[in-house]
Parts: sequence; C-alpha cells; structure tokens
Amino acid sequence: MAQAQGFGRKYIKAFFKGFFVAVPVTVTFLDRVACVARVEGASMQPSLNPGERQVSDVVLLNHWSIRNYEVQRGDIVSLV
Repeated sequence: MAQAQGFGRKYIKAFFKGFFVAVPVTVTFLDRVACVARVEGASMQPSLNPGERQVSDVVLLNHWSIRNYEVQRGDIVSLV
C-alpha cells in the first residue's frame, strides 16, 4: 500500500511539473506565434467555406508575419 502511495505521489508530481511547463509555453505560443480560429459564413467564399456547405473551416492565424510586416497580396488578414 505504501508503495502505491509513493507511485501516486510521483505521478502527481510529474503531472504538475509538466503542466506548469506546458501551460506557459502554450499560452506564449498562441499569443506570439500563431493561434487557431474558426471561419464561418459566406463572406470568405470561395476561398474558405466553398460552396453551400454549412460546415465552418478551421484556420491557423500566423501572428509572426504580421509582426514583421510580411503581408503580401492575396493573404487573408483577420481582425478582431
């Protein structure tokens, strides 16, 4: 029984150690580099949501290009 408790403590300690590293790294990545967004509606057709589908598309928004002013003609820009 004592060995099971020791294993449980090790498991929980390793989980929290990984959690406290993964969360800040993920938040920083989503804030500074890129994030995921859903695109719905007819305003982006035919590039996104082609045809009469009611399914939304999922896109990766690149924050890095905007920061370096590397936007080119034909790029899709998302504003909040």
